[in-house]
Amino acid sequence: MSTQMHDHIVKSYDDEQRRLLDETLRMGEMAASQLEAALDVVQRRDDKAAERIIANDEAIDALEQEISHDVMKLALRGPMARDLREILAAIRIASDIERVGDYAANVAKRSTALNLSPPLPHVAGLHALGTLAVKQLRDVLTAYRDNDIELAQSVRARDAEVDTAYTGLFRELLTYMMEDARSITACTHLLFMAKNIERIGDHATNIAENVWFLVKGEEQLPPREKRDDTNTTGAV
Repeated sequence: MSTQMHDHIVKSYDDEQRRLLDETLRMGEMAASQLEAALDVVQRRDDKAAERIIANDEAIDALEQEISHDVMKLALRGPMARDLREILAAIRIASDIERVGDYAANVAKRSTALNLSPPLPHVAGLHALGTLAVKQLRDVLTAYRDNDIELAQSVRARDAEVDTAYTGLFRELLTYMMEDARSITACTHLLFMAKNIERIGDHATNIAENVWFLVKGEEQLPPREKRDDTNTTGAV
């Protein structure tokens, strides 16, 4: 094979890898924006906007399919070990982002049911929890873009903050339901929405661990703290 042809093949492969990274980052930003929009419609009690968010989830699903197709094209070209890690990390990360999009859509769906009840003060706590999750997601996408394992480890460590905020909101809602039975339906919707957001934090952590795998291979991850202790208060 001539040097010129070899260089062309390498460049073509590099271009496809770059496209895969760009697609995954675009998908991640779509999911982060979906979550922000969902948090906004909960506060504004906007059913029409919630319906748009639910419909937009299909665009995230379609992009995951496109990424899967591109991953297969790259995999069939006989990549080296580092390239294989990039391919595997991309498909795992795309799967996590797709779940984030689903959870954001679920929050929007629940908001329309929540709007049938009078406003609850705990919506502010849900928004604070969601803001933490959005920050986690955006930071971990930056870590993925830059191969930044320190930022990825920071995201992974900060998942305990999301867990703590979720546990606090969970307990507040349980107390409120016990004090006022009329609030049970609305509080239950908020509980499910809070759990969706807590799971988004877990998916951001999964992405952080895939950034570690991408850069470090099979090297052992450091231990991390978990603070979701809602199971001790009877959470399902």
